[in-house]
Parts: sequence; C-alpha cells; structure tokens
Amino acid sequence: MRLAFLTSLIPVARPDTGFEIANAAILSALREAVHDVTAIGFLRPGDAPAEPDQAVVVAEADIENVVVSRAQKLRWLAAAIRLRLPVACAKLRLAGAGRFVETVRAQGPFDALVLNSVMLPGAFPELLRIAPCILVEHNIEHVSACQNAEHAENPVLRRLYGREARLLERLERRLWDEARFVWTLAEEDRAALGPAYREKSCALPLVSGSPAAAPPDDLGEAPAFDIGLIGTWTWGPNLIGLEWFLREVCPLLPDDIRIAVAGRVPPALRTPLAVTLVGRVPSAEHFLRSCRLIALSSRAGTGVQLKTIEAMQLGLPAVATALSCRGFTELPANFTRADTAEDFARALTERVAAIRAGDRQRIDGAAFMASQRSALADGLARGLASAIG
Repeated sequence: MRLAFLTSLIPVARPDTGFEIANAAILSALREAVHDVTAIGFLRPGDAPAEPDQAVVVAEADIENVVVSRAQKLRWLAAAIRLRLPVACAKLRLAGAGRFVETVRAQGPFDALVLNSVMLPGAFPELLRIAPCILVEHNIEHVSACQNAEHAENPVLRRLYGREARLLERLERRLWDEARFVWTLAEEDRAALGPAYREKSCALPLVSGSPAAAPPDDLGEAPAFDIGLIGTWTWGPNLIGLEWFLREVCPLLPDDIRIAVAGRVPPALRTPLAVTLVGRVPSAEHFLRSCRLIALSSRAGTGVQLKTIEAMQLGLPAVATALSCRGFTELPANFTRADTAEDFARALTERVAAIRAGDRQRIDGAAFMASQRSALADGLARGLASAIG
C-alpha cells in the first residue's frame, strides 16, 4: 500500500517526547510491513527528518508552547477565536496555511492517509476528502483538556482549557464517525470511544526506540541515582504527576535517597533539595539505567505512558501509579503499583533498600518487546484492511 503519514512533528533521529517516540514506532512498523509510507508534516527549526528521502516538510515551525514567546501564544489564541478552532488546531492552521493540503495532494495518490492525532484534520478538514483515513488517537484529547482545566489554579487558564475541551470533544466525535478506522494507544482509550466504534477501532501496543534489556546479571556502571523520573514535564498531564511526586511523595522519603528528574521542565518548577534536575538527556536508556529504581507518577492524562514501556523493555524495577500502567493488564514482577503518596513513598523506600542490599531486581525485557512488536504489527494490519477493504 502507498500511505501518507500526516503528523504535526515528522520523526527525527533523536525523538524528544513520548508523542515523537510513538510516531517513530508506528511509522517504523508500517514500513517494516513493506508499505510505502511518506511522512508529511512540520519540523522544528534546525531539526532534520530521520528518513529524509521518505519525508516531506511542509514548513519549519515552533508549535510547542514551551519554546515560543507570550506574543506568539496570544496570536495563536486570537486565531483560534477568529477561526472557532481549538488553539492546538489553530497553530497548525497558521503554520501550514495554503500549503498543507496542497502538499498532500501533490504527493499522491495514496491508498490511505494516517492522521496522526486529531489536530491536523481539525486544522485541515479537507484531508478527509483526499483518501480513506485512519485516525491515531494518542490521547483522548478532550479528556486531557478537561483534566488541565480541573487542575488550573489561574481562572483565565481554567476557562481557556474548558473552551479547548468543548471544541476538542466536538471535533473528536466527528472524526471518530468520519474516519474509516481508529487506532488508540491504550485499551482504556478504545473503551472510551464507546460501543459504537468497537468494530472500527483497536489499540496499538507500542515499543520505544530502545533495544532489548541487557541480561539481568550484567552489572554495568554503578547507579548515579536511587530514583529516576523522565518525561516531557512541560505537557500539562505529565506536570500534574511530577508536581504530585515532588509535593506529596518526596517529603515522605528518607533524606539520603538521591532523586533525578530528566526532561524539559517549566522554568518556575520548584524542587526539593534532594532532587537533581538533569534536563534533556542524550540517551533516555542511559539515564534510566543510571537509576536504581524508576518512579512512574502519572496522575492525569490518557493514552499510554512511553516511559512505562521503556522501563519494561529495559527490565528495570519501578513503582507506578495505576494511570502510569494504563494499557497493561499484567505488570512485571519488579513493578509495584501504588496510588496514594504514602503507599508510593513506602514502596520506593522498600525497593531502594533491597536494591542497595544487593537485590538489583532487574529482569530480561526481550520477551516483552517481542510481544509488543507482534501485537503492534497485527493491530496495524487490521486497521489498514478495514480502512481500505
């Protein structure tokens, strides 16, 4: 099949966020199934596509809130109000005005379009008329927007998130109807679509770009930290979980436990003295292996947690909230699930003590990776067959 993978961020050699890691995993699996797939979308200024001969860059643009000025955010908001669109769609409309749909048509014809999130078809509804479409729901976007509204302390932000949630829900429900098939990244999100969409949807198990874990008896380097957290903390639902960990869990931990947080954080984030912010790291795998234990502290959001998948692939021990484990019916033996701050802190303390005493609690993640890859290929094949016939 000849497919177009339409995405707000074209995969790059060094993916930075969970969204980008998921993009790369889906795109790679489609190509491994011997489909001819052209990625079409936007690129951050200065970045380069991981597969330049199979990518078409419509424009270089900063479309992430964390890297743009306040003036740019206000321009996006003004455009969203004028166009009656969610802000997330309006910023794409501005970046690709007069070019995006025309580029897709010029690169065709395609057997199907893979719409990588609701934002692009929300910005460019004409895409639905070019070829049969499959929608990828990384998250149930209106639910995430509702959660952001509930946690926003600023009343203006709360109203803006509420507006985003209402518009996104209307958009998502329309796209669920119009798309030939819907891929979600967690079975819980598929259930949230409702019974009317059960026959035209499936969940895609994902893998990250990390290789299979080293054998459990491979000692490697001495850990630099006791507990590690990694993520894109500038994304609202992720930040909610990090702030809960810093505010409610950290004060319950022993003073000698060393904690590291990797990934981009908001400039105003306050951290306890025991926490080291290491910023964006060159290798997520190297950082995770440098920690005795992984803390997975999600308290909001939908979709699947890529950092949970990475910990499982690498066979690393973890303490995780129920939301961090969404998408998984069974957990590895070296995972502990805990949802209150007291239970989370107790589990971290006990596991760190056992690891320091010599029980490294690392297992082989190769079987998990193989199972994920096989199920991902099956889910992609089912969606394509349903969409194209």
